[in-house]
Amino acid sequence: MKLDLVVIAAHPDDAEICVGGTLLRLVDAGWKVGIIDVTRGELGSRGTSAEREAETMAANRCLGQPVRRNLGLPDGRVVATVEARERLARMLREHAPDVVLAQHVEDLHPDHATVGRLAREAWYLSGLSKLAEQDGGPPARRPRRFYHFMGHVPFDPTVVVDIGPVWDRKVELVRCYRSQLEPAHAGDQGQHFLFGADILARMETRARFFGERIGARVGEPLLSLGPIPIADPLRLL
Repeated sequence: MKLDLVVIAAHPDDAEICVGGTLLRLVDAGWKVGIIDVTRGELGSRGTSAEREAETMAANRCLGQPVRRNLGLPDGRVVATVEARERLARMLREHAPDVVLAQHVEDLHPDHATVGRLAREAWYLSGLSKLAEQDGGPPARRPRRFYHFMGHVPFDPTVVVDIGPVWDRKVELVRCYRSQLEPAHAGDQGQHFLFGADILARMETRARFFGERIGARVGEPLLSLGPIPIADPLRLL
């Protein structure tokens, strides 16, 4: 299926937490969107694999059933191998998005950082005609725009998407991942999270900070590879 935008993220819930508002706004605008999760999040300190899968299905319903695929790499052990980046490049050729959003290459979580590099390399490889011919799948096509979204390490964004119109829906979207938000047992105080920070609280703090920088209530920061042309698709938001 031809898509307008694809998000590439390390774990189920990363896309929703980091760019869920952008996805909701795009879906509302009639865009066809997809998410490629690189792992199934099976090493998460909270929740079982079955719970994570059910939560992902619930999140899909909240997002209007986007195309969702999984690269099936092992959680906590993601490596940007030649095989992985070529499989991801083929997925990009199959869906031919105009825009790709992926994690940043600088992040404290090794899976996030590796997925950022893996996505950037796959984005480039998707446009190589001889590689596409060797693969035997769809013809070469490189998405027009590539953006990184923010993880644990802040950056100065190229663009900030105003997500005020869909903020409450984004919160409900992230709440689909209930196992990741609620303590797993009496002694669970979030010690396994970086800095012990509550996911929803951290998400709101970031959204308010970057929203203020563009004169909005809440926003999601993105970093472009190179200057943004006047006709960039995301400027429609």
